[in-house]
Amino acid sequence: MESHRWLPLEANPEVTNQFLKQLGLHPNWQFVDVYGMEPELLSMVPRPVCAVLLLFPITEKYEVFRIEEEEKIKSEGQDVTESVYFMKQTISNACGTIGLIHAIANNKDKMNFESGSTLKKFLEDSLSMSPEERARYLEKYEAIRVTHESSAHEGQTEGAELGPKSGSYWEANFSSLENVLQQLKPTESHMDCHVEVCATAKGGFKIELG
Repeated sequence: MESHRWLPLEANPEVTNQFLKQLGLHPNWQFVDVYGMEPELLSMVPRPVCAVLLLFPITEKYEVFRIEEEEKIKSEGQDVTESVYFMKQTISNACGTIGLIHAIANNKDKMNFESGSTLKKFLEDSLSMSPEERARYLEKYEAIRVTHESSAHEGQTEGAELGPKSGSYWEANFSSLENVLQQLKPTESHMDCHVEVCATAKGGFKIELG
């Protein structure tokens, strides 16, 4: 059960990019908005792409689907890629930060970090941990919590306060080395693997989420 609660992080590229910069990530990669799935809108997204963060509302229909999916994986098992960095979410409203951690951690070889980077140290310290251990480690990692809280007050959302659990959810999607689309859901005990991903010549993947 979640015993910790943070302010929700606004789904705003200016906020997320500044947040990651404060954690010591060099801005050679940037998050941008995806305005739609039509080809002309997708053409506005800079290439290559190494991860997609999806923000969506938690509805009753989604909860039914999530429970069914969870039960299916419990009964049938799941083949996952061992190289994927995955952590559970035990902090309410921290799905934005955890989604960003998933996106960066699973593309770490492409990233550049500043000297003394808080994020790099967290990833190195937690590399050999289980998803549950990483979650507990984040609970106690003050440097990330403080930066998250500061960033949660930025952006277009005014008067951010520590209230009820957010009704929206972030999810990280990226292409693994095996060209499998990894769908990471930190509030659940599993990650979804899809083989529909199409790798680009420059090492990214096509945005064809439906």
